[in-house]
Amino acid sequence: MKKPQGANEPEHSARGVTHDLASRIALAKRERDIEDNRASKDASRDMTGLARGMRIGTEFIAAILVGAGIGYLIDLGLGTSPWGMLILLMVGFAAGILNVIRVVAEMNAASPAPKGSDLGPDAEDEERDK
Repeated sequence: MKKPQGANEPEHSARGVTHDLASRIALAKRERDIEDNRASKDASRDMTGLARGMRIGTEFIAAILVGAGIGYLIDLGLGTSPWGMLILLMVGFAAGILNVIRVVAEMNAASPAPKGSDLGPDAEDEERDK
């Protein structure tokens, strides 16, 4: 049996709507992925001064506490009290300083200097002074 000519039209229009819907969903997903990537890249630029200070302080204190904790556990296990804790406390302090330097360098690289700020002498200034 042959279908009437009008019976094919709803099928084609349903396919067209489905295809259109699928393409719109794919486009929305791509836009959301792009926005998520942009948001993660700009995360350190958008940090307030308080957030930056809290992150730096937390990195520093965490390294010291981890070093002291491991040293305390070593002292309990080996009976070398207080030397293991003191030595690893100093190692934790050094690791904390390195973490702070790394975080600050990362934050400085992520946020460029504002326009009009004095960044020191340029190559042109040094040539002029000679």
